[in-house]
Amino acid sequence: MDAALRDLSDQIDQATQRLLDTARTITDPDLRVPSMLPGWTRGHVLAHLARNADGMRNVLIGVRTGQNRPAYASAEAREAGIEQYADRRATEHAADLAGSAMALRTVARQLPDDGWQVPVRMLDGADFFPAAELLTRRLVEVELHHGDLGAGYGPADWPPAFAGMELAEPMRTWRQDRLSQPQTAKLRPPRPPAPWRPGRPLPGSWIGTR
Repeated sequence: MDAALRDLSDQIDQATQRLLDTARTITDPDLRVPSMLPGWTRGHVLAHLARNADGMRNVLIGVRTGQNRPAYASAEAREAGIEQYADRRATEHAADLAGSAMALRTVARQLPDDGWQVPVRMLDGADFFPAAELLTRRLVEVELHHGDLGAGYGPADWPPAFAGMELAEPMRTWRQDRLSQPQTAKLRPPRPPAPWRPGRPLPGSWIGTR
């Protein structure tokens, strides 16, 4: 993984931590509240983010093994996976988010450098793109859908690196659309930053150290 991809991976780590900090404040009743996405509850958004990580991991496993593996068997299978997990308990959602993100991170960090240039796609019949673009797509998914929870996170909270990042379509339009959405109040007061010492476990961190 070259320096640019490593930086993207680090941004995903940080975005995932912010997402989990929010997810851990969401109670079971909170999950049934409509999200900012029509027809989806907060539970649907969290389930989608976990299954998206699984799908991208599936793609990278295909790259590593020399197979053409899309993220999802079909669009219908993708939607079914979201519906299947949307109604779970809040603690299960948080654990699923962390576990699926870690599994994707592990495969990505171990992929040989030449693997990042392999053409991949999310669905059969969809356009191909270099595997390296998966990291950008994952960052976009985490940052935008974090805001879609309607739990107080939005464009004002985006790091400058993401707010100013050059994005291909349709990701650029998706990000622009979020700028016009109303802001929502946070569900709970934000937790203070966890104390950190180099090389020591970070309390509450999904990757254990920072």
